[in-house]
Amino acid sequence: AIVENMAEFRPEMCTEAAQQGLMQWLLKRLKAKMPFDANKLYCSEVLAILLQNNDALHAGGVCLSVLQVFKRHNPSTAEEQEMMENLFDSLCSCLMLSSNRDRFLKGEGLQLMNLMLREKKISRSSALKVLDHAMIGPEGTDNCHKFVDILGLRTIFPLFMKSPRKMRKVGSTEKEHEEHVCSILASLLRNLRGQQRTRLLNKFTENDSEKVDRLMELYFKYLDAMQAADKKIDGEKHDMVRRGEIIDDDLEDEFYLRRLDAGLFVLQLICYIMAEICNANVPQVRQRVHQILNMRGSSIKIVRHILKEYAENIGDGKNQEFRESEQKRILDLLENF
Repeated sequence: AIVENMAEFRPEMCTEAAQQGLMQWLLKRLKAKMPFDANKLYCSEVLAILLQNNDALHAGGVCLSVLQVFKRHNPSTAEEQEMMENLFDSLCSCLMLSSNRDRFLKGEGLQLMNLMLREKKISRSSALKVLDHAMIGPEGTDNCHKFVDILGLRTIFPLFMKSPRKMRKVGSTEKEHEEHVCSILASLLRNLRGQQRTRLLNKFTENDSEKVDRLMELYFKYLDAMQAADKKIDGEKHDMVRRGEIIDDDLEDEFYLRRLDAGLFVLQLICYIMAEICNANVPQVRQRVHQILNMRGSSIKIVRHILKEYAENIGDGKNQEFRESEQKRILDLLENF
């Protein structure tokens, strides 16, 4: 408890504590073959805090080996479930660092997460989040290819077609589920090459393009949510202007974050997937997208607008070169859309 309090009040202490052996001790204690107890839960909590404050630390291997248990069995108590969630969070923190992605790949992390998704246990929604972290961005390319090799497409598409009715994990929402699934598909479309990319694109033509229909269904769902949020924000801005208040950049950023939260982020991912599959020289997919947009009285213009905004806000905190190449890539997709 003392260590946890210190970490909260002085996050900079985490690096030091980790170097002085706390990290090793925690991992050893977590790995120890002993029945679950309160200390094991505490270890997982402190570990999650350490990793959150320092991405140079790596504990992915131990997290994976402790999580093995939960691929076939659900945690037996609420406390044990909390420990499991802490370990998943720690794993996500580890994956923020690109060198750890390679460790995750070699440690067969993808295989474990894929198994968890198939087993439909409580661990499923967290496994989805970990996969999302492992595959995102150019550093996720190897993991994306490996995911197709281990037949991950067979696992991810059923989850895309239908969000689980009842989320087994408390606090996990349908929106989070759809966000992670769409993010994984966007990463696959971004990173896959050659034959594996073809396998992914073929999925969108199967069964009379049902996946395209589902994509469009999600598009309208999040577009509606977005338009409602925008209306509310516009009303607030209007009131502020009327009161003579100034809307500065900080406020604009805050509004943008609120819009992302309301569903704009998922909507951006959906539009990105749409642009990618329409550019892939599969006429039947492109026709289907246009047909559904027309049928529902929507237009390409809206999709383009959403993607433009996405491109403008991409990759904050990444290097300039990465930002520019990503923006160019998205705008090129738009050109041919």
